[in-house]
Amino acid sequence: MTNAKKAAAIKALDYIRDGQIIGVGTGSTTAYFIEALSAYKHRIEGVVASSVATAKALKALGLPLMELNDVNKIDLYIDGADEINDRLEMIKGGGGALTREKILATASAQFICIADPSKQVKLLGRFPIAVEVIPMARSFVARALVKWGAFPEYRVGFVTDNGNVIIDCYQVDCSDPLAVETAFKALPGVVDCGMFAKRKADVWLSGA
Repeated sequence: MTNAKKAAAIKALDYIRDGQIIGVGTGSTTAYFIEALSAYKHRIEGVVASSVATAKALKALGLPLMELNDVNKIDLYIDGADEINDRLEMIKGGGGALTREKILATASAQFICIADPSKQVKLLGRFPIAVEVIPMARSFVARALVKWGAFPEYRVGFVTDNGNVIIDCYQVDCSDPLAVETAFKALPGVVDCGMFAKRKADVWLSGA
């Protein structure tokens, strides 16, 4: 699917307009977009990164980095997905940057998802839902997720850019993605989760 990933990333360039501020996500498909975006660095106002890794990649190519706190809006956000359905609701978070990704997506006027055709599913949930949790609440949140019906698994040795931990939730009934997102986020100690139903993508580019 490498060719499809590259094709989707390149298609996303068609949505860029001069003078825009671009939000950039994290992941293997997004890496292709970052490489292609380097040709636009003199046309855009700046880029806002969703992770430390993305910021390093953008900086290495000489793209003008900006902080979300210093801009009024993001015109366009480009990111991948672990799963995406026909309604453009997604599961994201395999790379652990889900909270910052969701913030940038929500702050953006348009969200373009670049994901190869293998990521399309009829029903979300085969891929685990990542839940970012502050460390002291890890066990409490895990027990609450079990009561909710999920099978939580601590992502051992992983720390997010925010200094938190990840619990991956398996076998979650995702027939109502928004309900899952709302329930998980309501748990005390949860920073955010990798279900993107409230802020879903506006456009999906598959590269097919």
